[in-house]
Amino acid sequence: MLAAAGIALVAGTMVLWRGRGPATPPVESAARPAPEFVGSATCAGCHADQAKAWQGSHHQLAMQEASAATVLGDFGNARFRHHGVESTFFKRDGKFMVRTDGPDGKLADFEIGRTFGVWPLQQYLIAFPGGRYQTLGMAWDARAKGEGGQRWFHLYPDEKLAQGDPLHWTGLYQNWNLQCAACHSTNLKKGYDAASNTYQTTFSEINVACEACHGPGSRHAEGKGLASLKTRWKDAWKFPAAGAKHAERGRPADAAAMNTCAACHARRSTIAETGAPGAPIEDTHRPALLTPPNYYPDGQQREEVYVWGSFLQTRMHEKGVTCMDCHEPHALKLRAEGNALCGRCHNAALFDTEKHHFHKAGTKGAQCVECHMPERNYMVIDARRDHAIRVPRPDLSSALGSPNACTQCHTGRKPEWAAAAMDKWYGKAWRDRAQHGTALHSPAAQGAKALRSLLALANDPAAPAIVRATAATVAQPYVTPASLPALRNLLVNVDPTLRIAALGLLEPFEPAVRVQSAARLLADPVRGVRIEAARMLADVADSQLAAEHRGDRDRALGEYVESLRLDADWPEANASLGNLRMRQGRPEEAIAAYERALALDARFVGGYVNLADAYRGLGREAESEKTLRRGLALLPRAADLHHALGLLLVRKRDSAAALRELALAVKLAPDNARYGYVHAIGLHSAGRRGEALSLLRTVDARQPYDPEILSALVSMSREAGNATDALVYARKIAEIYPDNPEVKRMLAELEGAR
Repeated sequence: MLAAAGIALVAGTMVLWRGRGPATPPVESAARPAPEFVGSATCAGCHADQAKAWQGSHHQLAMQEASAATVLGDFGNARFRHHGVESTFFKRDGKFMVRTDGPDGKLADFEIGRTFGVWPLQQYLIAFPGGRYQTLGMAWDARAKGEGGQRWFHLYPDEKLAQGDPLHWTGLYQNWNLQCAACHSTNLKKGYDAASNTYQTTFSEINVACEACHGPGSRHAEGKGLASLKTRWKDAWKFPAAGAKHAERGRPADAAAMNTCAACHARRSTIAETGAPGAPIEDTHRPALLTPPNYYPDGQQREEVYVWGSFLQTRMHEKGVTCMDCHEPHALKLRAEGNALCGRCHNAALFDTEKHHFHKAGTKGAQCVECHMPERNYMVIDARRDHAIRVPRPDLSSALGSPNACTQCHTGRKPEWAAAAMDKWYGKAWRDRAQHGTALHSPAAQGAKALRSLLALANDPAAPAIVRATAATVAQPYVTPASLPALRNLLVNVDPTLRIAALGLLEPFEPAVRVQSAARLLADPVRGVRIEAARMLADVADSQLAAEHRGDRDRALGEYVESLRLDADWPEANASLGNLRMRQGRPEEAIAAYERALALDARFVGGYVNLADAYRGLGREAESEKTLRRGLALLPRAADLHHALGLLLVRKRDSAAALRELALAVKLAPDNARYGYVHAIGLHSAGRRGEALSLLRTVDARQPYDPEILSALVSMSREAGNATDALVYARKIAEIYPDNPEVKRMLAELEGAR
């Protein structure tokens, strides 16, 4: 539900915000009308057992109209104070009300329209003009009083959110239509109209009902065919022999059912509201990869990532375990409690014993999930287990900055203590188990030198596809022409996530290379792949594409634009549309899109940077400067804006003011190597070589093996007559590019000058 974005600089400006994927529902023939949603009451007529199990489930209670039967919170004149604002919860004429600070910052009375969720917390939705529902920042803790519940609490306990802040409960990012509606109701259509900035959001059922997972059921109900997706589950796991360690699956897993779960239980953006139930998730959504800040370097959950990306990393997923092997899909209950659930596939005589877990039976430490699925709290009180189901790796915690299950329980201990304990119990072989955190974290310590290990991981067929796609994405800033064979291998991979990641790797290459590598993917069977190929090739002249590829591109670009229209209430989607129009040479349309993004969120840094650059491209420097200063008036600590303004002042030949802005950008974003490089070049141009060298050395220490930084250090060190230092930095460049002829010549020259 959260937006993703990124800004960087290129050729004195910026790399524009990346786009999101598109939407095209299957087309039904005129002779066979599209199936319709008939409602859970119709389904229950024949599927009574399933309907009974669903009653009272979190899906059935996902969203409800506010009433005495559905509201759990204390509305008996309860008071709650948060950062100086005292809110009162009360009833009036049978309605549930709250008096709190509104969009103008003044206390006002608001009627609760709907409940959202049921346990461990319940949120409340309030109707606003324009078809909006806003999510109240205070929620009800539905846990038992003995567990700390039965109280009001704030979802941002440490932040003071005043009116005008997009995270204030009346702000953009607390809007139900925008953020969370799609996964709490059935057949939801957002219905956003950009021209009027209003919603006409509709759904066939207010909660997550039968057809949310099975698809529209009219044909099935009429006896003309099955529902769009059968999700019949039957226990397929059997131990092959007495004493076997693990059960084996007797029939293939139901991948379609898994994709249905993933559509909501994943961190992702939406590219289409309508799709065939069970189709590859990449056909309707763009799943998030295992990148910071959502995940730790080893793939453990960090931010709210909703399970799916974690589960894709597991041996269980590789072996065919599905969501329904552990979770009954109608009641949403576990198929067994405690270690008995794991014992369905893992021989309890071997694993549910002190000889395996080395904790006293019956204690918390003897529970499988405590070691292999540690909890992390979200929304203050919602403890969710990490579905990556991994062996604890305390030996990696210090190097990667990632947690481990051992010291999450033994809070007073260090990771080294836990690793030593595991050595004592299991020997040291556990340290040699395959893990991907070291490679994914390698750019932090190795910069561009990490490219080889990242591409090796991306092309490793033994690694999970989501890990491989993440490695490819992390490698993108470092790719060179020599990387092309590795990239092209990924473009033909069976997994659509890998194909999408590989297309992203083509971003820096010339149009001819991109066309040769990506043109055929404009007709890929998966929508998410098609639109990423279209985005990548949007700037290519028609003359460089074959006739059939031009048609494919037009269709895929149409899908991409439609996906952005669907999400036109997101600032990022408008920025993505602006980026597309810039690539297509349509700057005035791009300017309108960027302005639209800023109208939605005046604190959207990327909107100012991209808009200023569009003006710069048109030679309208005065408007570019005005845009950047407008952003800085609201966001004085935005490093990206200071850097962009510094570049603009360089173009104006106001070197003193430019250096001040560039210096401030470095101060605010000390880990941005590009900002340090640009400031150092500015200092050098101003005759301040010593300061430039000092800054470059500082940046090199923080962001090692950055080719630009090292090249500047070689050049300035030689200029200063320090051949020894120049050789040290040149050898680091050679570590990055060991086969580059120009680097070899530079090394030979420097070594000959000693």
